[in-house]
Amino acid sequence: MLTLDDRIQAALAEDLGRGDVTTQSTVRADTPASAQFLLKQPGVLSGLAVAARVFALLDERVTVVWEAKDGDQRERGGFGTVHGPARSLLSGERVALNLLQRLSGIATTTRRYVNALGESHTRLLDTRKTTPLWRDLEKEAVRCGGGLNHRIGLDDGILIKDNHIVAAGGITAAVQQAREAGYLLKVLCEVPDLSGLEEALNAGAERVMLDNFSDEQLTHAVQLRNHLAPHVTLETSGNVTLMRLPVIAASGVDFVSVGALTHSAPALDISLNFLPLTPENTP
Repeated sequence: MLTLDDRIQAALAEDLGRGDVTTQSTVRADTPASAQFLLKQPGVLSGLAVAARVFALLDERVTVVWEAKDGDQRERGGFGTVHGPARSLLSGERVALNLLQRLSGIATTTRRYVNALGESHTRLLDTRKTTPLWRDLEKEAVRCGGGLNHRIGLDDGILIKDNHIVAAGGITAAVQQAREAGYLLKVLCEVPDLSGLEEALNAGAERVMLDNFSDEQLTHAVQLRNHLAPHVTLETSGNVTLMRLPVIAASGVDFVSVGALTHSAPALDISLNFLPLTPENTP
């Protein structure tokens, strides 16, 4: 499996190609520089260590000093500085910012969804709808925003979805076969309607995902669960918006999973601005 350093090195190689020709042709190799990370809109930070690692892998002489930490809600303004050779700061700027903006955007979006759930017992989950090879960082960003992680990958949880049900020959068959497989994992089964929920509960599912249920259906689903199998947890997914979250929470479901946390979160607007060369800003 690729390490974080492997992935950052690949990202740097993609951007640098045969070399940063603009920087090499305009900036002397011995020019020192300091630059400030600047948040241009309010948001939740995530990915600080990753951004710092970009510069460390590019040039061990570069140092980053943060004035914040992952999970902090910040207003506009500076939250860290980077010091070192100007060429290295310029060449690493875009990769560091791409990661920092992306991860902070996910954390910020997650925080909005968490806040919309209010004081309810319903908890927010992410999904596997992540950027290939960056899932661990994006799921960490969800945690920075106050959300919880669903499965990290296909090997750490049994989630029976619609295509599994078709391939297995039905909800009951799929759930029973999963329970007999010997993985010692809880069995989560997706269902499309209330009759599917009843079948999954009777088959022994330990969590049921209510796929694209209406508000009224969610209320009935909780009532049915409470009657047939009160120990089973319910998760809803599909057609989840910020405006709808309070209603979802009021239904009494235990979890709501939202793919938009990672697949549609807008990047947070962050820049890296060079500072004037003064004694206090010279590395």
